[in-house]
Amino acid sequence: MEQITLSASHHAQGIITLPGSKSISNRTLLLAGLAENNTDIYELLLSDDTERMLDALRILGIVTEKSHTHLHVKGCDGDFPNKNADLFLGNAGTAFRPLTAALALSKGHYHLHGVSRMHERPIGDLVDALTQIGADIKYAGDQGFPPLKISPCIPDVSKPIKIRGNVSSQFLTAMLMALPLTGKESEIEVVGDLISKPYIDITLNLMRKFNVEVKCDNYKRFIIPANSRYHSPKDVFVEGDASSASYFLAAGAIAAKNGSSVMIHGVDLNSIQGDIKFVFEIEKMGAILNKQVTEIGHISVSAPTKLKAIDLDCNHIPDAAMTLAVMALFAEGTTTLRNIASWRVKETDRIAAMAIELRKVGAIVEEGADYIKITPPAQVIPNAVIDTYDDHRMAMCFSLVSLGGVPITINNPKCVAKTFPNYFEEFAKIVS
Repeated sequence: MEQITLSASHHAQGIITLPGSKSISNRTLLLAGLAENNTDIYELLLSDDTERMLDALRILGIVTEKSHTHLHVKGCDGDFPNKNADLFLGNAGTAFRPLTAALALSKGHYHLHGVSRMHERPIGDLVDALTQIGADIKYAGDQGFPPLKISPCIPDVSKPIKIRGNVSSQFLTAMLMALPLTGKESEIEVVGDLISKPYIDITLNLMRKFNVEVKCDNYKRFIIPANSRYHSPKDVFVEGDASSASYFLAAGAIAAKNGSSVMIHGVDLNSIQGDIKFVFEIEKMGAILNKQVTEIGHISVSAPTKLKAIDLDCNHIPDAAMTLAVMALFAEGTTTLRNIASWRVKETDRIAAMAIELRKVGAIVEEGADYIKITPPAQVIPNAVIDTYDDHRMAMCFSLVSLGGVPITINNPKCVAKTFPNYFEEFAKIVS
């Protein structure tokens, strides 16, 4: 197995330019492909997940042209040219779920599949919602999970569509993005509490940018107007990834001392990404923010004398909350992260994985169905070997352990290619 060993570090300082947001990139690619005109996308994330979406769009007949400054996408006006396709989508949930919904309404025959972990990630709630409107979707493996076979249907959106909101917000995102293809007014009712609301805000923001205005009633009811049609704004600029920002902001909060700081470029407090709220949570832990730069595309963070533990409902920052779990190693007291049930159905079972790996470096960890409690050790155990479970965020989170002045080895470091292929090179620039 390939490994990377990070040397013991005590200090963090420097400037990092972030890659584009995965959430924004893949949503924008699909909307651009479905639009009635063409789109130039700037600062698009180049990663495994976006390559899976791009590959799928090209197979479906969407023409893309890459230049050194942007990607030009020729829209199909809601009608994919290829009506018979086999699509391999890796472990890219932000590609698999929205494409499932869009293709269910595209009058074609499609086979969607991915890596083995993708076939363990639930999709039943989305399929159930689509079958309510007449979609013809069959499971090619286990019930409720990919792979899927999709056949043509005549959708009926005359009745409200009910969808559960407590497993993954990507199911609701998929329905929202697909329903304008019917051309008819449609209504979605969310059953139960909706998790990860900020990701729905990203979806609604981008749909609005592409000329579809969805009415949102307290995240319980959504109405897509009749005659909705995606129309490109022509130019779209992708923000830096706020989830990726969390690792560098955390490094600054842990180890940027004696007047130094870690600064990120590419995102600020006006971001449409929910994970930008990570900034306020590490401020509660004692991190020192430079308020003068947070409104102009930059955020700068310095370390306090000692971080403080927090007890936090993390529904608003589900991905960045993983970074808080590792920061807990450097905080006084026991940190509790709640409302993180969605971690269980991500690239791996992140609650279980985080508990196992934190114990390797000496933490006392309690895990529940939707929470994790971390009590730091008196001294982080050196030379731990961290398993990453083919999960990019596990690899990036645990790089921060080296800032405790201990070397750490991370297995399968190339899994970061999912969202941040050159992460470890960038991390090396700010630590010493």
